[in-house]
Amino acid sequence: MSAIVIYESLFGNTARIAGAVAEGLREAGVETRLLPVADAEPDAIAGVDLVLLGGPTHVHGMSSARTRHGAVDDARKHPERAEPDVSGPALRDWLATLGAVAGTAAAAFDTRIDKPLLVTGSAAKGIGKRLRALGFAVVGEESFLVSGTDGPLVDGELDRARVWAAALAGRAMHANR
Repeated sequence: MSAIVIYESLFGNTARIAGAVAEGLREAGVETRLLPVADAEPDAIAGVDLVLLGGPTHVHGMSSARTRHGAVDDARKHPERAEPDVSGPALRDWLATLGAVAGTAAAAFDTRIDKPLLVTGSAAKGIGKRLRALGFAVVGEESFLVSGTDGPLVDGELDRARVWAAALAGRAMHANR
């Protein structure tokens, strides 16, 4: 079985989660590639059994050009914050470049502030919705928590990401039959 983990990360938290997800898949025996969305051509998903897409939650959903600019502006107003990495396309824009995919297993993940879902929203929900619309068989959606706008990750989230990914490997095998 093979998988690809494609992620967008502005402050590095989603990149760390994506790395843990890839580790969890590899520990489950899945051949796994890990790519930032800036380096992922749409054909990168061709022939894989499981596609995992993740990004930060912005304004209750996936980031966009507008919310990315807002993150840059906010960081400039708060010099104590890290400058966000806005190179490459937003995951929302990258998803728009994909054609229909019939039945490939997929999962969505995000990072969001450690507050109730009703307050923060979830990029994973939007990613999952778009994946379903493209014909993917979505086998999971998960949020991983950060303690503030730009982190750090809440204790235990990297371990939780590894465990979640390993469980997804089994679901994906079942979905691809």
